[in-house]
Amino acid sequence: MRARRIGVALLAVPVCALALVSAAGADRAGSAAGRLVQVGRFEAPVYATAPPGVKGVLYVVEQAGRIVVWQNGKVRAQPFLDIRSKVLSGGEQGLLSMAFDPGYATNHRFYVDYTDRNGDTRVVRYRSNGTAAIPSSATQLLFVKDFAANHNGGQLQFGPDGWLYWGNGDGGGGGDPEHNGQSLARPFAKIEKLNVQVAGAHWKLVAYGLRNPWRFSFDPATGDLYIGDVGQDKWEEIDYLAHGTTTLANFGWNRYEGNHVYDASQLLAPPGSYVPPIFEYSHSEGCAVDGGDVYRGAALPANTGRYFFGDNCSGNVWSLKVVSGRATAVRREPFTVPGLSGFAVDGAGELYLMSVSSGNLYRLQP
Repeated sequence: MRARRIGVALLAVPVCALALVSAAGADRAGSAAGRLVQVGRFEAPVYATAPPGVKGVLYVVEQAGRIVVWQNGKVRAQPFLDIRSKVLSGGEQGLLSMAFDPGYATNHRFYVDYTDRNGDTRVVRYRSNGTAAIPSSATQLLFVKDFAANHNGGQLQFGPDGWLYWGNGDGGGGGDPEHNGQSLARPFAKIEKLNVQVAGAHWKLVAYGLRNPWRFSFDPATGDLYIGDVGQDKWEEIDYLAHGTTTLANFGWNRYEGNHVYDASQLLAPPGSYVPPIFEYSHSEGCAVDGGDVYRGAALPANTGRYFFGDNCSGNVWSLKVVSGRATAVRREPFTVPGLSGFAVDGAGELYLMSVSSGNLYRLQP
C-alpha cells in the first residue's frame, strides 16, 4: 500500500465545463519566472501561513507539534504554540495545519488540526496574546475517531464566505477498505465547513469522494477552490471548484482514481454531482501530490494567477492557469524540492515551498 509520505526523506462544476489535462501533455519548454531561494530551516515543516494582511511573517507548522514564527528572515526564540505533549507525530500524523481567523487582528483566534496521542483527529480553536498562544483557551470544535494512521487530510483554510473549511482523507488502508469515499455516513473522504462566528454551529458537507486531500486552497482574487488529492497506485490529481458553485461535489474516489476507473463495482453515491479532475499526472512523475496556491504577489507578475503544486516523492513542481474551468498553460517548473511537503503564501501574496525531509523553507523570487 502506498500512502502520502510526510515525515520521511464542497460545491460542484458541470462535467462539461472541465477538461482533464495530463502531465504528459504539459509544456516542458516553459521556464518559471523566478527561482527558489532558501530563507529558513525548521524541524519537519508541513505547513505555513500568515495572519490576514500581515507582511514579512510566516507561522511555520512543524509536524511534531510546534508552530514557530519566521519574521524578516529570522525565527523567534519563543514558539507561538507548543502542543508536542498532545500530538502523535510521524508518517502522516502530527500537527498538520493551522488557520488564522479572518478577524485575528482583534479576536486573536486561530485553529489547528492534529492527530492526538491515540491517533484520532482533533480540530481545536485557540486564542493568542498577540505573541503566543494561550493554552487555557483551547476549545475543541471537532473530534474524529480514526481507524488507521494514514490518510488524515488535515488542511484548515478559511473560505471567501468566512467559514472554516476542513479536509479529511478516507481514513486509511489501501483502496478505501471501509468504502468511505462514496458514503455520507462518516466524516471521512470529505471537505466540510463550519461557521465559526455562530455558537453551536454544525459542520456542513461541501464535497466527498476524496482519497486524501492533503492540501487545498482558495484563490484570494477569485475565491475558486483548488484541491490536491493524493492517489492510490497510478494517478495523482488536482480538483477544482469555481467560486459561487453551490451543488454538493463528488470527486469520485474510490470508483475513480484521477480520471480512471479504479473500482468498477463501486457506484457513485448521490446526492453529489461527479466532478472530474482538471489535471492529473502518473506515477512515472511522482507518487503523492502536494496541493499548492495561486500566485497573487507583486515580485513575479508573469506568474500572476498561476496555481503552483508539486509532488512529495519526486519533488517535481508544476503550475497552471484555469480559464473557464479548464487547466491551461500547464508548465513543469525547472526546479525540484526533495521531500516537498507544502506551499505557503505570506501577507504580500508571495509564494514559499518547504521540505519535510530537509526542513528547508524556500521563497520563489526574481
